[in-house]
Amino acid sequence: MRKLKLQMQITIDGFVAGTNGEMDWMVFDWDDEMKNYVNEITEPVDCIILGRKLAQGFIPNWASRIANLETADAFAHKMVDTPKIVFSRTLEKAEWENTKLAKGDSMQEITQLKKQSGKDIIVYGGGSFVSFLIMEGLIDEYNLFVNPVALGKGMTIFNNLEDKLNLNLVKSKTFDCGIVLLCHEPK
Repeated sequence: MRKLKLQMQITIDGFVAGTNGEMDWMVFDWDDEMKNYVNEITEPVDCIILGRKLAQGFIPNWASRIANLETADAFAHKMVDTPKIVFSRTLEKAEWENTKLAKGDSMQEITQLKKQSGKDIIVYGGGSFVSFLIMEGLIDEYNLFVNPVALGKGMTIFNNLEDKLNLNLVKSKTFDCGIVLLCHEPK
């Protein structure tokens, strides 16, 4: 069965965005070691899943990066070239290349996707979509990049949990830019 990985940046107090969706708190001066780690976890991925809200910024951002020679690195190409599935109840058609829409029962569609042959699947967000995946127990690996900032309030991905979520720490790592990786798997 394919593994569904989450890669998400969070604050030290557990928020993935500010109260109005602000993401200006994220650290982006990644050192080479962190870039290499992100490449390592995305290398075995052949499918990206996204919620509609994130997809509307994520997909055009990566497309613009490969259109610019200064930012058209291998990772940008991986983000554009990897097939994407956008989960949406409101979009009528996929607006982007290499992208399909999933409009049915998300739990059923992701369960079927995980049963298909292929490499790993990765999800980057958005917050509500990831919160649903967590609540349904669909994530197999949590790669949380803890940024050295606290917001005090904002959006969390763990707000819909009805029961305690027990996790095993698989790996932790500090990076020179101040981010700490916490990689967990469900118990």
